[in-house]
Amino acid sequence: MASTYQPPGRIGDPNMSPATDPRLDARLGKFLKATNMDQNIPPSRISPASGMELVQKMISKADRMGAQMNESLPSELPGDENRPKVTRKDITIKGVDDNDIKLHVFRRADSANKMLPCVVYIHGGGMVTNTTLNKIHVNWCNDIALAGAVTIAIDFRNAFIPDGKGGGTHHPFPAGLSDCASGLQYIAAHKSEMNINTIVVQGESGGANLSIATAIKAKREGWISSIDGVYACVPYVSCGWEWSQERRMKELPSTIENDGYFLHTSSMACMGHYYTPNLADKTNPLAWPYHASIEDLKDLPPFILAMDELDPLRDEGIAFGKKLVEAGVSVTSSVNLGVLHASSLIFRQALPELHFTTISNILAFARRLSESHSQSKPLSAKLA
Repeated sequence: MASTYQPPGRIGDPNMSPATDPRLDARLGKFLKATNMDQNIPPSRISPASGMELVQKMISKADRMGAQMNESLPSELPGDENRPKVTRKDITIKGVDDNDIKLHVFRRADSANKMLPCVVYIHGGGMVTNTTLNKIHVNWCNDIALAGAVTIAIDFRNAFIPDGKGGGTHHPFPAGLSDCASGLQYIAAHKSEMNINTIVVQGESGGANLSIATAIKAKREGWISSIDGVYACVPYVSCGWEWSQERRMKELPSTIENDGYFLHTSSMACMGHYYTPNLADKTNPLAWPYHASIEDLKDLPPFILAMDELDPLRDEGIAFGKKLVEAGVSVTSSVNLGVLHASSLIFRQALPELHFTTISNILAFARRLSESHSQSKPLSAKLA
């Protein structure tokens, strides 16, 4: 009897798109259709081989388009106007390059005198583009604060910083990572005056990369005790988007299965090259944690990894989670079914259940760590 099995996504049907993929969550599908986002992203005509000047022009255009999407994408929900007040305080510190780094501190106004867990938020954008205080990120930070944590967003240097004239300046690895590390160290040194106890580093996509890389850097430099946990959503960690089809199919099949679903590997290859133009850095664990050794990962704090089923990045997150297990790190990994890259953050209006479940999970993780820390017990013992 002939098999009727068809491999998922574009492995089984190269013409498949979010609009035609039967796995897509119907609620998200309706939203994507209404916002003209249900078709595949076309491949980039620019590649790393095109040269850095053309790559930067492509990234500049992507940065502008991303900024427009972040501000125009519907994200409001009924009742938002009745939410308790969240205050924001901005702190400016100095980075290792004598650069200014802003820390945006979000806290419920009615919790000013309470000791709370802290979620240090590092935004996505492939370490190259995006802004810290766009509408989507501010909603995210406000919702975490409303759930009961102090949220501190680090305004790190993107690899591309627009100059407002159509161009921009290049700040490749390790500039952004250095800023995240400086921010974390400042926060850890000022926990008492900030009225915070445990620190969870949380980010999505490129922000997940920086969250993980900051933990690896902290371990190498001897300050890992400053980080109590890492919550990484849809980690962007491999820089494997130029690998051969054969290698990608073997290691990261989601890069073929879901290619063009909100993200395209050809564009990610350019962004990865812009972040790490030096060949050796493309397998440096501090730049791309997928390449971390077991020794790099041993004795890291507890992790939670959350991937999305219809995301080209899904399988690198899963693979990284398995490596954490092998290293003996306390880790929980999960996959959100039927949704695209970073849906819990980006599609708040379409998927409020996923959005607020993720927020609740982040807070529950931070509180468990806080309880474990106060009782001087390892998380594994607390969860047993």
